[in-house]
Amino acid sequence: MTQTLIRNVRIASMQENGRPYGELAAGEILLERGKIVALGTSLPVRDEAEIVDAQSAWCLPGFIDCHTHLVYAGNRADEFAKRLRGVSYQAISAQGGGIKSTVRATREASEQQLVEHAIQRASRLAEEGVTTLEIKSGYGLDKETEVRMLNAAKQVGEKLGIHIQRTFLGAHALPPEADTDADAYIDFVCNTMIPYIAENQLADAVDVFCETVGFDLVQTRRVFEAARQAGLPVKGHVEQLSDSKGALLAASYSALSVDHIEYLDPSDVSALADAGTVAVLLPGAFYYLRETQLPPVEALRQHQIPMAISTDLNPGTSPIASLLTCANMACVLFRLTTEEALRGITCHAAKALNLANKGILREGADADLCLWQINSPDELVYEINRYRPVAKWVGGQRVI
Repeated sequence: MTQTLIRNVRIASMQENGRPYGELAAGEILLERGKIVALGTSLPVRDEAEIVDAQSAWCLPGFIDCHTHLVYAGNRADEFAKRLRGVSYQAISAQGGGIKSTVRATREASEQQLVEHAIQRASRLAEEGVTTLEIKSGYGLDKETEVRMLNAAKQVGEKLGIHIQRTFLGAHALPPEADTDADAYIDFVCNTMIPYIAENQLADAVDVFCETVGFDLVQTRRVFEAARQAGLPVKGHVEQLSDSKGALLAASYSALSVDHIEYLDPSDVSALADAGTVAVLLPGAFYYLRETQLPPVEALRQHQIPMAISTDLNPGTSPIASLLTCANMACVLFRLTTEEALRGITCHAAKALNLANKGILREGADADLCLWQINSPDELVYEINRYRPVAKWVGGQRVI
């Protein structure tokens, strides 16, 4: 297989080496068989190797959007207008809007329609440097549609040439036919859906919306137990609207991540450290819902919890198809540094998805990387909608 040597490059490796962004003194990166095989200077290559002169561009790992809901039908622009007039997210949900309105539209859409719309959204992320994308189900809330969504998610990756991680979020909301019987619906999720999803390898993890407008701790625990029995790791939408102690429960199951966490009690943060759980910050939803409760960033820093950042791309509370915009929001709204933000969309996002060989530039890592014509990585977060990679590799294959 052909080697690729990238020369004359500045490397922001995201390794922990005491230097900003994990910058390396090496000026060359050698790719082969989908992997980074060497970083150094004057690296030996075969005669047929492809040589790329980076012209002093910066190389960063491909970006990772670790929390999205981008497979869906319809839109909720009307709800956006309602919120601007003062109607709360909870009130819209109680009126049959919110997640439930997207469920109706998604159930009516064909798999092909879901794929076509999802590709439009995902392509915007990909052109900005995203090489790995998590996609959740959760707008079907029945077996047929949930499976259709997960199949559509797989096709998005195949058509765009990016890596997709699929998450089953059957416990996203109560379907209309459940008639307020949440326990019966959780029975269905745990006894029917999760075993089927696991047996057919349709998802890489299981997620739950544990919240006052979602599912309570007892119901969430049942889903986590079913996931554990099926051999699937768990994640949690927790503490977005209230301190429901979902993060503590998730940590007790060694969750990959806890997401949103604006209402996370700082005294509960140590449990995340003990569990090795990543905190995923979603500033887009914070912005769209005009929230004022900030996530406990200082406590996360004190306990050295990896902080990932994601778009939460969804039709109701974060219709944002730009990961770098969300990185900027995390800095402006949550007071992260630019380095924390870029680690949040590379190495820490990779950890949130249990992908040890992505989000970092080192020997043996996956060859997912981008070149940027910038003077400093800070610039990628500083300016909104300014930069696109000048070159991009996914699995060692150059796509730009």
